Amino acid sequence: MAASLPILTFHALDDQPSAISFPVGLFRRAMARLHEDGFHTLDLLEAVDCLRRGAAFPERSVVITFDDGYRSVYEGAFPVLERYGMCATVFLTVGEETSTEPARRLPSLHGRPMLSWAEIREMHSSVMGVGAHTLSHIDLTRAPQHRMEVEIRQSKKIIEDTLGCAVASFAYPYGHFDQRSLAIIRQHFACACSDRLGLVGPRSDPYTLERVDAYYLRSDRLFALIASRYFPLYVTVRSIPRRIARRFRSSAG
Repeated sequence: MAASLPILTFHALDDQPSAISFPVGLFRRAMARLHEDGFHTLDLLEAVDCLRRGAAFPERSVVITFDDGYRSVYEGAFPVLERYGMCATVFLTVGEETSTEPARRLPSLHGRPMLSWAEIREMHSSVMGVGAHTLSHIDLTRAPQHRMEVEIRQSKKIIEDTLGCAVASFAYPYGHFDQRSLAIIRQHFACACSDRLGLVGPRSDPYTLERVDAYYLRSDRLFALIASRYFPLYVTVRSIPRRIARRFRSSAG
């Protein structure tokens, strides 16, 4: 059993020169490498259950998440996850439109095509859990109280009404949260993912879960670190600028 667990965060699977892009070919090789090295995926809510019980995590396990809801998750990640029997969670930015016709796509972010409700339903029936990511990908720490509540609660309701399932997980847009948003999330979800760069461990808060952004793993050599004893150190070193930025943002606010 393991004392810590990486939650890997992907956004779009494409070759654009963007911080949220991860090459499709590298994703395929990375998942094959994890499979060959004996890793298996743990559902996010299963990982949180271990955390709440104070139980160790299964050895050689990872959690995989996707933020925003880009169509490339369906085209590039879904077939690979099915091939290797892996599970993941996709956090959806659902928009304010109430129509959830199967062909309707989520509102575009960063000019990229998004998932349709039909694609979401297909993935959810197989290997993909779903979580909420607000209506419009707003920075909750800068939103008025009423708007923040609507963004959180309505995004959860739309997904639940459309898919007919409970939505228990949330990801803060940009990873940003404050005491106001945290209080609302605690009322409506079992867990939430933040911008804290690190591994989940015994001291982690289920409502501000650490993750490892795939941006820091964008080569075969870097991704291979997951299976090495140096991975925790690598994540710790990479997290230093993130922690400094968070403190600066808090003091500025």
